[in-house]
Amino acid sequence: MPQVTDTLLLQVLTTTRVVAVVGVSPNPVRPSYFVARYLALKGFAVIPVNPGHAGETLFGATVRARLADIPPEERVDMVDIFRRSDQAGAVVDEALAHLPHLRTVWMQIGVENPEAAARAEARGMTVIMNRCPKIEYQRLFGELRMGGFATGLISSRL
Repeated sequence: MPQVTDTLLLQVLTTTRVVAVVGVSPNPVRPSYFVARYLALKGFAVIPVNPGHAGETLFGATVRARLADIPPEERVDMVDIFRRSDQAGAVVDEALAHLPHLRTVWMQIGVENPEAAARAEARGMTVIMNRCPKIEYQRLFGELRMGGFATGLISSRL
């Protein structure tokens, strides 16, 4: 598996337009909600995927029950997986079977499935595991500084 570099992350985040977020919650205190919301606010088209909330609307889009319910003309570039590691394989397999334009499989922080990653990479996908696109976007585009993080400054001012 290739090493995930800042160059690769920048390439993924600047070329991705449509993200299917699997396991997104409509609860605004859940990480999946605020990551998907953030991506939508940054201009990504977010397709929420959660069978328990299919038909509802989140971030201006209809929640789909499964990846297979997304029509090919929606041209999903990336799947962001908010499922347990042992469930990620089934999500990756469904994505590979039903999303013909898919370029990136992204598994959230705490989600790793090397076997599923290998299957996706064998099909030419970029795979990122155990990272968050929101955090990486903020880090790479300097937004963490807005919160006072990673500024490179040391100060004793209160």
